[in-house]
Amino acid sequence: MAQHRSEQDDWQVVYLRNLLFVFNFFFWVGGAAVMAVGVWTLAEKSGYLSILASSTFAASAYTLISAGALVTVTGFLGCAAVLREQRGCLSTYFCLLFVIFLVELVAGVLAHVYYQRLSEELKQHLNRTLAESYGQPKAMEITASVDRLQQDFKCCGSNSSADWQHSAYVRSREAQGRRVPDSCCKTVVAHCGQRVHPSNIYKVEGGCVTKLEQFLADHLLVTGAVGIGVACLQICGMILTCCLHQRLQQHCY
Repeated sequence: MAQHRSEQDDWQVVYLRNLLFVFNFFFWVGGAAVMAVGVWTLAEKSGYLSILASSTFAASAYTLISAGALVTVTGFLGCAAVLREQRGCLSTYFCLLFVIFLVELVAGVLAHVYYQRLSEELKQHLNRTLAESYGQPKAMEITASVDRLQQDFKCCGSNSSADWQHSAYVRSREAQGRRVPDSCCKTVVAHCGQRVHPSNIYKVEGGCVTKLEQFLADHLLVTGAVGIGVACLQICGMILTCCLHQRLQQHCY
């Protein structure tokens, strides 16, 4: 009877060990996906960072990249812990899984908080940025970001091209008679911003605010989906690790 129980325990240990190996494979894939989403988010929106009022969105992306790097290291430790079948290694592995889970939870909370205030922030901040900072000598980075924004999204102004009428740039000598920046033009050539006819500049309903808001919201959606998926994997991994740890403890006694 005791021998049968021992064989059953051995089978359960082998079964749990194999499950953890399979989990680690998907965990690595999930970690790579988390890092890829973080890098993609920063690469796609790096040109717009200077025109956002807060750094919350960038912080969530950096947090995801950090979590992905931790996942890669933790995956190797998990394989080593499973191969050695040492409870100490399994305990360390469990703690790392829990830490990564908390890191991703923080990233998810940051993304959710930013999503809630995204629309209001853009409406308040972008219009002020266009009016006060664009074209100023000490705001070259903001100027480049706004130019890229208008060209990438084929839009002009925060809400409409009329927003530029109140900007310091258009009223300055540097504008040289431009009524909108040249980046508003469908075909960018020098001084093309002097003519604001719809055939020449982008007249998109809702302006750049609507386009940028949708762009950032789509990134937040992908970030949240990947984070939830990997978090579910980690919960499974923590449960399997606890089960294997318990079986090894019973096996020793």
